[in-house]
Amino acid sequence: MRIVLGVGGGIAAYKVASLLRLFTEAGHDVTVIPTEAATRFVGVATWEALSGHPVTNSVFDEVHTVNHVRLGHEAELIVVAPATADLLARAATGQANDLLTNTLLMAGGSPVLMAPAMHTEMWQHPATQANVETLRSRGVTVLEPASGRLTGADTGPGRLPEPETIFQAAMALAGASAVPGTEYLTPPDAVPATDPADDPALVSRPSPTRPLAGLTVTISAGGTREPLDPVRFLGNRSSGKQGVALAVAAREAGAKVRLLAAHMEVPAPAGVEVVEVETALELRKAALHAAADSDVVIMAAAVADFRPADVSGTKIKKRDDVADPVISLVRNPDILQELVEVRDAASRNQLIVGFAAETGDSDGEVLEYAEAKLRRKACDLLVVNQVGKDRVFGEDTNSVVILSRTGSEPQEASGSKSDVAAAVIDRVSAELSRVVPPA
Repeated sequence: MRIVLGVGGGIAAYKVASLLRLFTEAGHDVTVIPTEAATRFVGVATWEALSGHPVTNSVFDEVHTVNHVRLGHEAELIVVAPATADLLARAATGQANDLLTNTLLMAGGSPVLMAPAMHTEMWQHPATQANVETLRSRGVTVLEPASGRLTGADTGPGRLPEPETIFQAAMALAGASAVPGTEYLTPPDAVPATDPADDPALVSRPSPTRPLAGLTVTISAGGTREPLDPVRFLGNRSSGKQGVALAVAAREAGAKVRLLAAHMEVPAPAGVEVVEVETALELRKAALHAAADSDVVIMAAAVADFRPADVSGTKIKKRDDVADPVISLVRNPDILQELVEVRDAASRNQLIVGFAAETGDSDGEVLEYAEAKLRRKACDLLVVNQVGKDRVFGEDTNSVVILSRTGSEPQEASGSKSDVAAAVIDRVSAELSRVVPPA
């Protein structure tokens, strides 16, 4: 396969030499196009030695071959690593001020994969997120960066994924076999060159890197808001970060993902179906409807246990001549428990995962309350975390314990919310493999 490997100007460029070696050892023909800044981290001689091809970043070299057009036309796959904030911005806005950006514009029907790497603040900046969403909307596969130690003393999301991870994702995107006997399939947010029905190699089905391929996963995220009057509501501190991370992890595992989005402080990821809800009753209706054709349901949203019994049609005013209002609450339905009851009544083959945000008190510890909740709700898995001020809600990290209805040993997972999401999706895949025969 003819691959163009673009290298952005970040310190993580040194890791890309290992990625290039993986491509060439798998038998692929690789042309490397570093940006000018990238050559300050890894020199041209290194790329030429490892690829076996001349390397340039100028549109004025090999003009007789119309290089800036030819490379994009001939490439069967384009991989960019590291994709810096600057490079993502230039690609999203269609700039063509060097050989790499020209080649990206000429990609045509070739699949494009970009592996970002930058500091956390740069990755999370609204401008970068908007550029990523733009690229994904055009069919470019942009990986989520890894989380961990960055260039300085700080840590967080922004590390370049490991070369092996990028390699596997690239082979999956191209529908090629990186290792003899191992199958890699086109992920759901890629645009296949042919109709999958006409090409058995592109039919969605489980593979080692995409264990949820062919399955529909519904995930709820964020916090519900229960109106008190036209301007006020009862709510909670949920940001939606964990639910969004789960949606990304499920999408990367090959699933068709449906996100039931209550109030969230982060945007929904590309490549998933989004159903917006506000109240617990709206979420209940959406969840019961979505569950009807879902293989997996993950209820990660923070759902209000109570709602005001009466909702004022006008703003409740603070007045000296009347008594302060007394707000009466009524209990909201238990959506998770109802989903389990409906599934069991219909004898549906479906995995249901609940989330429990708990606090301990004088009567019991967090896990004691969680285990009682698992018995009461009878879902298959319950992901438990201890919440509180400056803990879990709105944070970028999480620490959870995954409990199973079967009574298997509790599983701990911690780190970034992406790390926790990956652990939950891995556990979901493992649970499904015990009851669902391979395709």
